[in-house]
Amino acid sequence: MSADTQDTRTGHVVVVGGGISGLAAAHRLLAAGVRVTVLEGAGRLGGKLFPGEIEGVRTDFGAESMLARRPEGVDLARAVGIGDALQPPAVASASLWNRGELVPMPKGHVMGVPGDPQALTGVLSEQGLRRLAQDLELPRTDIGEDTALGEFIAARMGREVVDRLVEPLLGGVYAGDVYRTSMRASVPALYEAARSHDTLTAAVRSIQARTAATATDTPVFAGIDGGIGTLPLAVAAAIRAAGGDIQLDRPVHELRRTAAGWRLRTDGGFVDADAVVLAAPAWAASALLADASPAAAAELAAVEYASMSLVTLAFRRSEVNLPQGSGFLVPPVDGHTIKASTFSSQKWAWADRDPELVLLRTSLGRYGDEAHLHREDAELVDVSLSDLGEATGLSAKPVASVVTRWIGGLPQYPVGHLARVGRVRTAVAALPGLRVCGAAYDGVGIPACIAGAHRAADEILATPTLVPGIPNDLGE
Repeated sequence: MSADTQDTRTGHVVVVGGGISGLAAAHRLLAAGVRVTVLEGAGRLGGKLFPGEIEGVRTDFGAESMLARRPEGVDLARAVGIGDALQPPAVASASLWNRGELVPMPKGHVMGVPGDPQALTGVLSEQGLRRLAQDLELPRTDIGEDTALGEFIAARMGREVVDRLVEPLLGGVYAGDVYRTSMRASVPALYEAARSHDTLTAAVRSIQARTAATATDTPVFAGIDGGIGTLPLAVAAAIRAAGGDIQLDRPVHELRRTAAGWRLRTDGGFVDADAVVLAAPAWAASALLADASPAAAAELAAVEYASMSLVTLAFRRSEVNLPQGSGFLVPPVDGHTIKASTFSSQKWAWADRDPELVLLRTSLGRYGDEAHLHREDAELVDVSLSDLGEATGLSAKPVASVVTRWIGGLPQYPVGHLARVGRVRTAVAALPGLRVCGAAYDGVGIPACIAGAHRAADEILATPTLVPGIPNDLGE
């Protein structure tokens, strides 16, 4: 928009946070004709969606894929012009590094919980298989309003199925402790099914039957050519093209309600707004809400986070002979340091374009385990190579490595999480022109974050003074 063009849009909304949640909210607001400013405290956009290069090859240093069977992420990619770049994994068959061997990831389970006890043959011990089968004989368990996922599954099927399969699968999503993770918040379909069936096995089978009846050709997961981290950059470009203002290195230190709306104190001075969307981590939102909503601030301050590190490695192709598949997960009960490895050049077509190089990465760190954060980069590379060598026989030395630390990267969803989110939203809803969104509320995945951002934007747009064409009573 040129300087001499009159801005006729109604209302000014400030979005605090330039991760995918904040950008999705800003994109939604702009489409409705609202003037938008995005304030991001860091020097880049995207949050945990972080594209980069290693030895000239594009890859992700953060999240690498999104659930494609939820529409929000795919729809946003298409809306900002990169729908054609969406790609399913070239290879989607993962393994489990179980008791010193790489075994194929079992089929026929819901987040590690099997519908057929024999599906875990080769993963569980004979004793573990017998304990798993007892689920069919145990009396019904009252699940209540919420329960710890790991504890519930262990009570029905035994700890071995939790430790050997559920924990590594959930660890890849939340980097959390599955024995304290909310079943209702983390696997809602399983929670609902378990409430209406006498056994956990029957609950899983009901989900599988429903999934089969509605099955489509849509891949479960999708990435984007060049890395999923290109999504926030494309959204940001669309925001700027529509006249939105995005400011980097602009942390917000204070948020106060005024007679005219809201005032935000930043390093660059004050910013006035008719409405605000807080798309920041829980601890940052808590600090900003301390004055306006002490109740919401206290609830958000109690949200815990896990930290993790990603080690991305590039090898000469002639020196590497990786197993087939997209990578492997690691049960923490076996005592290894890494929790997973992705064979990036085998999983994603765009990471396999250099005929001389092979890329892979490892992840380290879970809730309560932050030792990795205090190790030097070279040490994290060394422990990754040691575990990779033991798991796959890899003996080559990398030609390049990149270590990315995500401090406080993943919010934890313990029992009662959804009730806490409900209390936060109730408190915030009492403040006109203020909403919250982000990974701390309704899910850590990309589609869930986008859905939460759209909800926040739509509720802001429902404020009469911000609807285009209706006079703005708040002013600026």
